[in-house]
Amino acid sequence: MIEAILAAAAATPTPTPTVDPNLVTPGPVGFVIVAVVVVFAVLLIWDMQRRIRRVRYREEVRAELDAEEAAQGGAADGEGDAGAPKP
Repeated sequence: MIEAILAAAAATPTPTPTVDPNLVTPGPVGFVIVAVVVVFAVLLIWDMQRRIRRVRYREEVRAELDAEEAAQGGAADGEGDAGAPKP
């Protein structure tokens, strides 16, 4: 009985690969495509950082100008707001 089980276990074939590994790898074309996507992503991130920096600098300049205008307006009793209605 044990011999029959051992014979059945030894008789089971091991699977052999039927696909050529060279046909299923990405190869040079896949590398080029991935490299292009990476370069595009890096350029996109670089441009996004530049735009965010520009918006932040503009906001800082606006805040400084508003602070200067408020300081001048307080000293001159609102002469800077000639066309604005007063409450």
